[in-house]
Amino acid sequence: MFSRDPAGERSTEDTNDMATKLTVPISEEQIRALKVGDQVLLSGIIYTGRDAAHKYMIENFIKGDCPDSEKALYEELKQGLAGSVIYHCGPVVRKRDDGKYEFVAAGPTTSIREEPYQADVIEHFGLRAVIGKGGMRDKTLTGCKEHGAVYLHAIGGAATLIADTCEEVVDVFKLDFGVPEAFWKIRVKDFPCVVTMDSHGESLHAKVQAESEGKLKKLLAG
Repeated sequence: MFSRDPAGERSTEDTNDMATKLTVPISEEQIRALKVGDQVLLSGIIYTGRDAAHKYMIENFIKGDCPDSEKALYEELKQGLAGSVIYHCGPVVRKRDDGKYEFVAAGPTTSIREEPYQADVIEHFGLRAVIGKGGMRDKTLTGCKEHGAVYLHAIGGAATLIADTCEEVVDVFKLDFGVPEAFWKIRVKDFPCVVTMDSHGESLHAKVQAESEGKLKKLLAG
C-alpha cells in the first residue's frame, strides 16, 4: 500500500493520494464504485466483532428472538452498524487512569471463522464493509454482491500501527465475553486497508487459490 520516494523510503503521502477515503456512514453507491485492488482509508465509528460476537448476533438478533435484557444492545448495533463496518479483531486494550480504554494493538483476525455468519450479519444490519485478514468464501462474497458490501484486507503484523489509527474507544459491549471477543465501538481515522472482495462478485482470494491449485496440478503432473 506504499510507494517509494526517490530515496527509497515508503511514503504515506503517496498512499493517501492513491487511496479512496471513506467515512462512516458509507453509502451503497460508494461501495459499488470500489473494485478489488482498490486502497481505502477508513474513518468514523466502527465495531470489532469476532467468533463469539457473530454467533451471538445470529442466535439472539437474526435467527432467534431478542431477549428483553439485550434489546438495548440490539438497538445500538442496529443503528450503529447500518452503513458501517465490522472489524475482525481481538484487540490488546489498556485501561487508563481516567477509566477510559485505549487500544495498544489491533491487528486483524483470520476471517474465515465468520464465514457461516457473515452474509446474514451484512444483510440484517446493513453493513457496508468487513475488515479482516485471509479473505472469506462464496457465501460472504454472494452477500456482498447482493447487499452492497466489500471485504477489506488489513495488514497482518501491523497491530500497533493499526491501533494508532484508533482515535477513541467510544464504548464496549459484552465485555463478559472477554476482551478479544467483546464488541468494541471505536472511532478510527485513516485506517488503511485494501478491497480484496468487492460487490461485483470478484475475489482476489478466490483467484489466488485457483491459480495456486492450477500450478500445483502442473507440478504433480510433471
